[in-house]
Amino acid sequence: MSSSSRQGGKLKPLKQGKKKAVELDDADLEFKKKQQEEAKKLKELKEKAKQSGPLVGGGIKKSGKK
Repeated sequence: MSSSSRQGGKLKPLKQGKKKAVELDDADLEFKKKQQEEAKKLKELKEKAKQSGPLVGGGIKKSGKK
């Protein structure tokens, strides 16, 4: 038995070679572009919603009369 198996904590992972640049085909590039556009649209909509004020009416409103 080696003494390293008794030691606590995480063992360091073995060194891996540098990752190669992932080659993207046209479909992947198109998909990423679409995702960025969707994110941009969502962000714009959120900004507009903030400017218009709260949309929640508060549910049932109680009148002051008794």
